[in-house]
Amino acid sequence: MAGSHHVGSESSLASPSDQPHRTAFHFQPPKNWMNGPMYYNGVYHFFYQHNPFGPLFNPQMYWAHSVSRDLINWTPLNHAFAPTQPFDINGCWSGSATILPGNKPVILYTGLDSEHHQVQNLAVPKDLSDPYLQEWVGYTGNPVINLPDGIQHDDFRDPTTAWLANDGKWRVIIGSQKDKKGIAFLYRSEDFVNWSMHESPLYEVAGTGIWECPDFFPVCVDSNNGVDTSVMNSRVKHVLKVGLYDYTRDYYLIGSYTPEKESFVPQNELTLDALRYDYGKYYASKSFFDPVKNRRILMGWVNESDSETDCIAKGWSGLQSFPRSIWLDQNQKQLVQWPIEEIKMLHENEVSIQNMNLEGGSIHEIVGITASQADVKISFKLTNLEKAEELDMSGIDPQVFCSEMDASKKGKFGPFGLLALASHDLFEQTAIFFRVFQNNGRYTVLMCSDQSRSSTRNGLDKTTYGAFVDIDPQQDEISLRTLIDHSIVESFGGGGKTCITARVYPTLAIGDDARLFAFNYGTESVLISELSAWSVKKARINIEETIGCT
Repeated sequence: MAGSHHVGSESSLASPSDQPHRTAFHFQPPKNWMNGPMYYNGVYHFFYQHNPFGPLFNPQMYWAHSVSRDLINWTPLNHAFAPTQPFDINGCWSGSATILPGNKPVILYTGLDSEHHQVQNLAVPKDLSDPYLQEWVGYTGNPVINLPDGIQHDDFRDPTTAWLANDGKWRVIIGSQKDKKGIAFLYRSEDFVNWSMHESPLYEVAGTGIWECPDFFPVCVDSNNGVDTSVMNSRVKHVLKVGLYDYTRDYYLIGSYTPEKESFVPQNELTLDALRYDYGKYYASKSFFDPVKNRRILMGWVNESDSETDCIAKGWSGLQSFPRSIWLDQNQKQLVQWPIEEIKMLHENEVSIQNMNLEGGSIHEIVGITASQADVKISFKLTNLEKAEELDMSGIDPQVFCSEMDASKKGKFGPFGLLALASHDLFEQTAIFFRVFQNNGRYTVLMCSDQSRSSTRNGLDKTTYGAFVDIDPQQDEISLRTLIDHSIVESFGGGGKTCITARVYPTLAIGDDARLFAFNYGTESVLISELSAWSVKKARINIEETIGCT
């Protein structure tokens, strides 16, 4: 199967000259528009919403299906299901997989029925002996959950992976809204077919609008390991993630869940400056538990920043973030994300630097790797922090601040970081960088991803992103890891405490003409204590091949 294939005889660069922005190691459909991941009997499955008729969104979505042995190389299968029945005739929308007792996988998904109502349907594999579960069939009694009274016909969607409590009942939540109040409706069932709504939602927040693609899962308080969605004990907290449609952002809350009371009490509030998985372009994410490596894996949808006309010309739109391991930080205040270790399968041409001083106003080119297809880790050590600029950052919107104080604006400590997908003359560049400020003896680290000079082209969304990193530069080095793949730049600050994903479309810094630099435009010097960078080989992603080969 796909797991045994790596680069093969083709070029290790992803993109032919007419497709310079197609990625090499990020999941994309073979063409057209790009829902729920699952591990089952040695195979990773990725189901995703797909418009087989073109690269733009179409309500009449199908469920496409690809499989992998390693989460790196993916083989496409036939569609898992199509909008053909009265309960989904107008579209098969998002949903999630659950493994039932007896090792039986099922999927709950949202269908648009013949009246364009959003309803929840059940699908099961036609043949459990098929190792790739290629054919799925809808339950004859669909829908299993109907639109609740008082909810608009198009405000009830995206069931989560279900969890099983000690009372023997399955639970699932479904995203909704009423009068702009975001709602996670809670349903319970003993047999996964007959569902009843709990008298009160699991959680709701006024003024947040529709909640899309919710996720609800436990995280260990004393380990980086993941746990199955049904684990409930004193050693876990629970995460509620919701996608705010009005902002296309994924926010999350960490809290305590008591199934006996169906009570979720978060320790943080859901506001527009609340915790997010990713402070860039990242939405509609789903997590799943991987029992092979005892980890929870997160995958998110990263849409385009160019126009619909561009998408039609390319013939494709949207991709998935590189899979991330996700766990609770030691301080139990936030989650941490990190690219899954399987990326090492694609590493080649390692270059490394230790203990190099980067003077104020200087850059250093990182040579010996393919800069348009790379994985780079860099760690900065700062001394003389008492020289940091005085600034009270409370009440400051980091994204606005990063936009106004872009990579060209000198500070004392910062901007310093990486210039990715840069042209030789730096006319094109995507700058991922840090700034450090002090206020009353406390230090604040700001992380920015500046796309303002990412392309010579006009008509692109070049929004700059920014977020704080919860580290103390007196105690910790300031680290950055960035995955670069032609038109996507995924950055992980502070060991994965702050993540920012950007889409860029260079015209000069493409293929072998792309460059990568470490830079420091602040007035104070910084020490690169350690830098490691690799070329990343091309993965086999959704290339038609015989499914039986191993």
